[in-house]
Amino acid sequence: MKDEMSNHRFHSLSRLHKALDIPAPMHPLVSLINNADGAVPLGKLPNPHILNFYKISYKMNFQGKFKYGQHYYDFDEGGMFFVSPNQITGGHAPLSDQSGYTLLFHPDFLLGYELARKIKAYGFFSYSINEALHLSEKEKTTIISVFESIEEELKDRMDNFSQDVVISQIELLLNYANRFYNRQFITRKAVSSDLLQKVEDILHAYFQSPHAKRQGLPTVQFMSEQLNVSASYLSDMLRSLTGQNTQQHIHNHLIDKAKEQLSAGDASISEIAYELGFEHPQSFSKLFKLKTSVSPLDFRRSFN
Repeated sequence: MKDEMSNHRFHSLSRLHKALDIPAPMHPLVSLINNADGAVPLGKLPNPHILNFYKISYKMNFQGKFKYGQHYYDFDEGGMFFVSPNQITGGHAPLSDQSGYTLLFHPDFLLGYELARKIKAYGFFSYSINEALHLSEKEKTTIISVFESIEEELKDRMDNFSQDVVISQIELLLNYANRFYNRQFITRKAVSSDLLQKVEDILHAYFQSPHAKRQGLPTVQFMSEQLNVSASYLSDMLRSLTGQNTQQHIHNHLIDKAKEQLSAGDASISEIAYELGFEHPQSFSKLFKLKTSVSPLDFRRSFN
């Protein structure tokens, strides 16, 4: 049987602890590694490697790039990053300062709790490419306090309430991260605005070309691939700027294009629907009425 180090996959927390030459975890499904002093030799881990569990890390002083999936997190004076099971992670270059905290927990630890379902809604676990979550001094204090609370709970004698307490603290950590990521999106409006302009340019080019008629409506996945970001990241960024997700932006652009054709052309409703990428004209009419409160035919009549 292949050793887990040789194939660079860690199936258990105990194997990871062993690879780092640190004491075994207090619980087989959850562990917090306090490396605030930088003493834990994280450089011993294979580069890259795969974990079968979730990982939330706060790096205090790390700078550079860190591989996540097929892309990289950009760090600048430390930050947080989030890894879901079966993602490839590892350093892009010789690792710099690795001081900080790392929380590891197996998906089975969440079974029977609402967080088992909700955790997939946290978009930062699925980003294909993304900068790290950069924290203000106040935010750093908040995040470290949650890590310390989890560490304290895991060090104490485990009882019937320990899992409830740790899971509630994990959820608190995730909710803080959600809040701080949203703040980061807002404070980086120049980057976000540039992304929004690229979205509009892609949609404009798509509907101006024969793509829609040949390939159908542009999908959220198509848009994210064009921008080299994940679908969830793209929607989060757009929502922070405009209050609308990617699908809503696609529909808005589509409706604007339909209005142009309905008001200034002679094509039939069916022809316009096919031109825009709809397989069935009825679907186009239904969406148009949903978005404008009038049917395509009534909209056209209003111009005659």
